[in-house]
Amino acid sequence: MASDPEPEVQFAQRLASNEKPVRTRAMKKLRKYLNVRSQRGGFTGDELLKLWKGLFYCLWMQDKPLLQEELSKQISSLIHSFQDVDGQFLYMESFLQTFKREWTGIDRLRMDKFFQLVRFMFRQTFEMLKRKKWESSVVGRFLELLTVQVLQSGSGAPSGLQFHILDLYMTELATVGSAELTADQNLIFIEPFCKTAAKTKDRGLFRTICSSIFSAIIDQAPFAIDELMKEVKAASDSDSGQASEGDDGEEQQTASKPVGKKKTGRPINDSDSEAPCDEDIGPVLQFDYSALANKLFELASRSSTPSQNRQRLYKIIKVLRDLSEGIFPQDEYPEEVSTDEDDDMFGSRKRMKRRKPRMEEEDEGDAPVVLLDLLPIHPLI
Repeated sequence: MASDPEPEVQFAQRLASNEKPVRTRAMKKLRKYLNVRSQRGGFTGDELLKLWKGLFYCLWMQDKPLLQEELSKQISSLIHSFQDVDGQFLYMESFLQTFKREWTGIDRLRMDKFFQLVRFMFRQTFEMLKRKKWESSVVGRFLELLTVQVLQSGSGAPSGLQFHILDLYMTELATVGSAELTADQNLIFIEPFCKTAAKTKDRGLFRTICSSIFSAIIDQAPFAIDELMKEVKAASDSDSGQASEGDDGEEQQTASKPVGKKKTGRPINDSDSEAPCDEDIGPVLQFDYSALANKLFELASRSSTPSQNRQRLYKIIKVLRDLSEGIFPQDEYPEEVSTDEDDDMFGSRKRMKRRKPRMEEEDEGDAPVVLLDLLPIHPLI
């Protein structure tokens, strides 16, 4: 007589059912099961992989965007049903392994809802780290998991999954932790990307790290300064009055969060910080640009770093060091359009400026041709 299938297999079958009521009941029972089971010894990796296969196809079967979003929130929030950090990280690891296995089979029409689930999973993982008060050992485990499962050359992660995680990483980290994380902590959160950029031979991965991580930091620098100035002003307003305004400002400028000035050398004031704010970019992370530049220089200058990576990282380092001195790269425009491959690194920051048309006569009296040169914003590329 055949024995009953194990609970994880039963849950997977019900989660992947064609009938929505069956899937809904299975989701409700799964949350309670995870809570109870994690108090009685926890799960093995194989057991969570079986559950994740059911969760993957539960979302696969779900139609309608609003219902897909709600289901993704439910699935990602299950990480908090585990009673210990080991179970939470195993749940995250099983999620990444499942998506690496299934990614290439996702068709174009279903990709958006799986993109959304990946985003929510990272958001809830950051929320879990926040509830642990950003303890360094727990953050270290998360970064090690991210490196092994996504960034290492032998991780087996499809490029599309890698690029999507890189694209959402800074945004979701800022959404959860911008109000609490210090510049030093933020540097730790991007250290795996610094190390990968210095040693990877995958050109696509390298360019995406540069554009999604380093360029995002550079792009948000004026807004990070704006947030810092608001903090300084709030601290000044609540000051007891024992210290003078000048002393308070000097103390704030020596903190780990840098305060800068414009390229012209004049100090930043409220109107300066508000000038680049042409849209609401949401919460931003503070960085010590000098410390980040030093970290990248240490990695890029190693003999094992590919020469192409080193050359491009040096350009990023130059921009970061300028930022540490309060010099913003958008204050100047190059005279010629760069055709260098390095443009991909700062793709997210490019802005195009139309110059005055100039007339050039073709040979033998042909009609004049109007040429409009388009200028990227970065002078260093």
